[in-house]
Amino acid sequence: MLLGFKETPIGKIPEDWEVVRLGDVTKVNPESINPAKEAPDEEFYYIEIDSIQNSKIKSVKKIIGKNAPSRARRVVRENDVIMSTVRPYLKAFVIVPKKYDGQICSTGFAVLRCKNELIEPKYLLYNLFMDRTIEQCNRLMVGGQYPALNQSHVEQLKIPLPPLPEQRKIAEILSTVDEAIQKVDEAIVKTERLKKGLMQELLTKGIGHTEFKDTEIGRIPKEWEVVRLGDVAYEFISGGTPSTKVAKYWNGDIPWIRSVHITKFYIDERSIGQYITKEGLENSAAKIIPKNNLIIATRVGIGKSAVNLIDVAINQDLTGIMLNKSKAEPFFLVWYLNSPKIVSLLESFSRGTTIKGIPQDYIKKLLIPLPPLPEQQKIAEILSTVDKKLELERKRKEKLERIKKGLMNDLLTGRRRVKV
Repeated sequence: MLLGFKETPIGKIPEDWEVVRLGDVTKVNPESINPAKEAPDEEFYYIEIDSIQNSKIKSVKKIIGKNAPSRARRVVRENDVIMSTVRPYLKAFVIVPKKYDGQICSTGFAVLRCKNELIEPKYLLYNLFMDRTIEQCNRLMVGGQYPALNQSHVEQLKIPLPPLPEQRKIAEILSTVDEAIQKVDEAIVKTERLKKGLMQELLTKGIGHTEFKDTEIGRIPKEWEVVRLGDVAYEFISGGTPSTKVAKYWNGDIPWIRSVHITKFYIDERSIGQYITKEGLENSAAKIIPKNNLIIATRVGIGKSAVNLIDVAINQDLTGIMLNKSKAEPFFLVWYLNSPKIVSLLESFSRGTTIKGIPQDYIKKLLIPLPPLPEQQKIAEILSTVDKKLELERKRKEKLERIKKGLMNDLLTGRRRVKV
């Protein structure tokens, strides 16, 4: 038989679900300890709010009881749910794994120990992330610089409560998606490590070289040259911004970018945030950089650079570098300019007070390694292939996160029921 829905203080839920307060289905902060007095010589893991990243406990300190900070007071057990009560909208919530059973967390957390006959810990955790729960936290928390909830506030938070078997099934489905996200995360970390290693290897040692030489930029293959960036470019072009007070300068068909739009090593149609008109171009310092050249941030977002795969106009934060393609492969240069060494160098050279900047002359004189063109192209191809793999993995993660969000909104409201 199909059941209907009922109105509740937290929205519509199925007729056979209840609305409960966290204080009804959990024990809040059930155990406390003063390690300095009660266990001065014992060693503990100490979980702080900063230890929580992406619903996982990471970067946990070990402390000796006598050295414990004054906030190290709450004892946690396996399967406790801990939620940050300081700025809870940042969502530092997690289930305590077996490794941290009997350890200590900060008083900046509320420890929720589930009454097992009433609520499933993972079901509770997923509910904490829902907008309706965060909205309740925002209404209840007090304080200015560090708004927080007290224990009474936490106990008042309301969530929907299906029968226990349904809770477990909902938690199982969402956990399956979380496991898939975790696997993709691991693949991303692995590919990022590979990319970093390849950049270090290929941009300093090249491919198949056995003889090397010491140069102003370090040890490089004997066949490579060291040149200035200006030696492989025809022109360096600054940009500008059409007046935002003149409507007819905007929403045209000319792509226009700022440094904020450089989020990858290339710029394509998907990178474009704004468009200007021909009039906007002609009545400002904005300039069009023809495709397959280099664009580098020299004022805001210093050090970011990309190859533009399309003709694009740039603003004053950017410099367009018109390359001599018979000497330089654009993607080889963009990989070199995005290496940690060069990014750090460019950032350290910035000058100015409010807005830092790099003079164009400095960019022209920047020393770079120059392999033979075929080797540049091969290095660029290898690094671009790895970067595309990384991009695909990140898109896969985004897709899984969208799926999870949709499932949470359906399953935790009862709009979609599960068979148990």
